[in-house]
Amino acid sequence: MKKNVTFKFVKTIPDSLDSGIVYITTYYNTAVHKCMCGCGNEVVTPLSPSDWELTYNGEQISLYPSIGNWSFECQSHYWIKNNKVIWAEKWSKRQIKARRRKQSRERSSKSCTKSKPVLFWNKLISYFTF
Repeated sequence: MKKNVTFKFVKTIPDSLDSGIVYITTYYNTAVHKCMCGCGNEVVTPLSPSDWELTYNGEQISLYPSIGNWSFECQSHYWIKNNKVIWAEKWSKRQIKARRRKQSRERSSKSCTKSKPVLFWNKLISYFTF
């Protein structure tokens, strides 16, 4: 079980992931890492208002909310805060099911009420495109 992580900003996610490294691609708005329990499963965390939020302070990263790998055999559950892995309690099947329902409702309501933000780079590209 990992206690700390490092990170790499990359254009695309590499084919082979190193343990303990969170690979971040702002191009695809995604962070990917191997499960921190050591099982070797690949954990994909999409970065969006309805998924995960990445905070980078110039030296450290944090992901919010927690990462619950409910589909994996390990069912690990942890936070990544300031490059540290903070282990959370194991959830019951009932808790997992309730959380999934809640997330589904939240995602549905967010997608209905929010329009897709226009990114700075998209504005810049469209400015120079004729």
